[in-house]
Order: sequence, then C-alpha cells, then structure tokens
Amino acid sequence: MAARFNIGTQGWSYPDWVGRFYPGRTPSSHYLTLYAKAFSAVEIDSTFYAVPPASNFLSWYERTPEGFRFALKLPGELTHELRLRSGYEVLKIFCARAELLEEKLGVILIQLPPDFTLAERPALESFVEKLPEGPSFAVEFRDPAWLGDPVLDFLRSSRLGLALSDGPWIPREDAMRAALHPTADFAYFRWQGRHPHSRDHTEILEDRSREIAGWADVLRELAGQVREIYGFFNNHYEGHSPASARTLLLRLGEPVVHPDELDPQLSLF
Repeated sequence: MAARFNIGTQGWSYPDWVGRFYPGRTPSSHYLTLYAKAFSAVEIDSTFYAVPPASNFLSWYERTPEGFRFALKLPGELTHELRLRSGYEVLKIFCARAELLEEKLGVILIQLPPDFTLAERPALESFVEKLPEGPSFAVEFRDPAWLGDPVLDFLRSSRLGLALSDGPWIPREDAMRAALHPTADFAYFRWQGRHPHSRDHTEILEDRSREIAGWADVLRELAGQVREIYGFFNNHYEGHSPASARTLLLRLGEPVVHPDELDPQLSLF
C-alpha cells in the first residue's frame, strides 16, 4: 500500500501571502482555515519558541478538517538551551498539550542544532528514554556525521523517524540516499533553502523545480516502504512556499488546489 503524502509549508501566518495565496483582504483569523483547504498538513514553528497554551491546540484542531495533520517542533529550550540534558517537565507538558490535537497530531520534530555532534549521542539516547508513548517523533540532525548506520539503527530500534532537510547542513546527495532507508513507518522532509531570498514571500524568486523533481523521485520510491510521508517547504527554498508545495504535489500526481479555488467568501470581513 502506497504511503499517504502530507505535504505543506512551514507555517501559515504570512500576511504577504494575502492576494497571492489567500484571497485579498483575508483576515489573519481565517488563514489556517483557508490553508487547510489547499494542503493536508502544516509544520508549526512557533512551538520551538514556547509551549503554547492548551487553547491554541484546541483552536487548531477545530479550524481544520478531518484528516489534517500537524507537525510540531519540540521547544528549543529542550533541544538548543538544555541540549536534551534536562527539562523533562517541559517535555511532559508539551506532549500532553500536543495530544489535544488527537488524531490530527502527526509528528513531533526534535530539531538538533548544527553543533550537536556525535559526542553528545549519550544525551540523545537518555532523552529518548524519557519520550512518552503515543506521539510519533522524528529527529533532525544538522551534522552529516550522524547519518551512519549505528545511529540509524538506534533510531529504528527506538521507532524514531529521521527528518532530512535540503539546506546548508547535510549534502543533498547524502540526504536523498538516507531517505531510502527509513527508520520508522513514516518519513519526514524539510525543504529549507540555503539563504533568505527577501523579506516578503509573494513569488518564486529562485526556480528549483529540478531539485523538487529529484525529491519527487525519492518520495515515490520511498512510498512503498512507509505508511506516511511528511514534507514541508520554507519560504526561503524558492521564495513562496505554497507554490513550491504545489510543484511537488503535481510531480507526485497528487491533487492540487490553486489559490483561485480558495473560498473568497471567507475574505469578506
């Protein structure tokens, strides 16, 4: 059975998408509802900066349709400040609130900083032992030394996904090669780009359709090995992440909703 593709963007709260993705005059309170008409999943970056109140998770659930998926970044307090060495009460609170998303909770992303080296593997292993049962977790390494078989075997034994990014940290060829050897029953990808294109994100500024076509080949080959594939574009990848996500979906032969198909009635407030 082929994997379900959960493709979207990293975030939805971009006022400069109004008129290019969201219909003109769309209020920010309707961004997520409209976003969820076009894409089946989103990665939330704001959870990296603080644990949101429970009301946020309940609101996200209520504003999205059945089958929608959320990916959440683990708070940076745990990964970047404490470097996985403590903060277990924060972990407990965060995961309890994340589970308010119920079946819409896709993956919790443990994003490690670039200077988190193999020498700190004991901290990762100890932290993994504290993870609650229930949620799916993926680990993003930003040092290619982590992609060796011993670490990948550890992820498999712990049922952790490997999050791979197309950005400045891991060579694309290495990431694509690792992608074809999944460590869990799901896979996770992040298309970051290598530098910011501009401060607004209204249009494609760098055509990376060839790279996206290459990733589509990887995802199609991977689809027979896993249950779900998550993938999220940053605005910096090409300049306007909704267009990048649509390009990948088209390459995968998946349904695509174009901006002019979004309900304009929601913008008339």
